[in-house]
Amino acid sequence: MNLNCVSKIAAALLMLGMTVLPANAGGERAFDFSKDTGGRETREFVPLVGIWHADRDGARTVYAADGRNWEQGLMAPGAREKARELFGDRHAEFIAGLENYRYFPLSVCRGIKTFRNGSIELSFKAAEGRIDQAAGIAFNIRPNGNYLVVRANALENNLVLFGMAEGRRSSLAWVRNVPTPSNRWHTLKVVVSGKRIEAYLNGTRYIDTTWREEIDGRIGLWSKADSYTLFGSLTVTPQ
Repeated sequence: MNLNCVSKIAAALLMLGMTVLPANAGGERAFDFSKDTGGRETREFVPLVGIWHADRDGARTVYAADGRNWEQGLMAPGAREKARELFGDRHAEFIAGLENYRYFPLSVCRGIKTFRNGSIELSFKAAEGRIDQAAGIAFNIRPNGNYLVVRANALENNLVLFGMAEGRRSSLAWVRNVPTPSNRWHTLKVVVSGKRIEAYLNGTRYIDTTWREEIDGRIGLWSKADSYTLFGSLTVTPQ
């Protein structure tokens, strides 16, 4: 793609109000929330389950999964219309599948329609939560509402790879004794190569496993129950 085409695409994204940092030569996409307004939904992500909004961490604008006034089974406002934006004619199927997971807040990245091979790196801080203080990277999000998620939990000190499929959650990999102190910034990273999934917390690899099929779906941010979790940035690097 020539520079003229890249410039036109960048201009179009700006007209849509999206805050996407420039891609490097390898196609890296870096997202932050510096242009978003506190208390409102962000430009880059589409909330489907739970309450999500731009927030502040000192002088920094961040994205929050806000479960401080948590209600079990809460879909995001306008979830059906937002699902239509992401999945078109299959949005009804997606919502029907996703409604089984209303305990788990989910916000889907608008600008990346599919992720196959590469890495997804996230910065997060678990701020509050009596039941949970969870942060996760959702990936392989399919039009039927099924997806995978790697999540850390500051109250449990573990790192888990879950499969969400047909109304059921299954544990695909579970690692104990992974400290994730509350009110500190951490990095969570998923690396995908075909069917292979690796997961890192703060630069240390804890999970290395194989999924039954090659990864190919949307990506998003994930939380759980009454967690009040802050997300600082997301970097997606395809292979």
